[in-house]
Amino acid sequence: MKTEQLRRMHEGRGFIAALDQSGGSTPKALEQYGIGRDAYYDEDTMYDLVHAMRTRIMTSPAFTADFILGVILFENTMYRTVEGELTPHYLWKKKGIVPFLKVDAGLGDIDDGVQVMKPIPSLGETLEEAVARGIFGTKMRSVIHAASEGAIARVVEQQFEVAETIIRAGLVPIIEPEVDITIPDKEEAETILKHQLRKGLYRLGPADHVMLKLSLPTRDNFYHDLLDDSRVVRIVALSGGYSRAEADARLARNTGIIASFSRALVEGLHADMSDSEFAEVLSRSIREIYHASIT
Repeated sequence: MKTEQLRRMHEGRGFIAALDQSGGSTPKALEQYGIGRDAYYDEDTMYDLVHAMRTRIMTSPAFTADFILGVILFENTMYRTVEGELTPHYLWKKKGIVPFLKVDAGLGDIDDGVQVMKPIPSLGETLEEAVARGIFGTKMRSVIHAASEGAIARVVEQQFEVAETIIRAGLVPIIEPEVDITIPDKEEAETILKHQLRKGLYRLGPADHVMLKLSLPTRDNFYHDLLDDSRVVRIVALSGGYSRAEADARLARNTGIIASFSRALVEGLHADMSDSEFAEVLSRSIREIYHASIT
């Protein structure tokens, strides 16, 4: 199964849907979907509502392997079911879509222009659970707010240290050192980041595999040559705060890079929509992101 999933992620046409909103970002995601904070009274109820939203997306006839290669799940979602199947099993067995899992525990405070990941104390147990439930790979996010060479080096070093643990567990990590798209020295930060990513890739074994999830670059195709490294399965892009139209336009100019959008994917969806309206809006979003991803 893993060989087939690896081939699909490396060679397939399509993009990754990021449905991994965590505890901090879930209220905003629900609000954009039309469910206010007065609709739930505790965390469990909140997660019930967001799982219902994700289930509606994943079970929609618009959500197919013809356009979508993989889905990134929040840990809570991994233990829940969709149409009677564990969510990762539903995605792969019923839809032919590769399941990933967000494994980071959130971000630390900004220090020297970056936010590194908080410690992940239960990472080993989470990886065991992920393997047992058919997860293919993982995702973990840091954020870069300034072109600080030493701080960006710390971000990338931490990402690759955790990635090596994930690889040893038999999973493929998505390394996500996001560059804040609003910073004035974004292009300089990207230059530093690319250099550090090359150094991180050199520390991996020849049979190791990682994916990179990066902000859409200031200069088109800036990261394209990293695809030549045999250890890089795929480079995917986050929307980073751009509207879907702007993110799609920028993505289309970056050959070989595919989307891994979250907010931009669900833009325009609303809880009050009929199933047909919901499928129509989702289908339009998916097709637009797909076409931007296959350039």
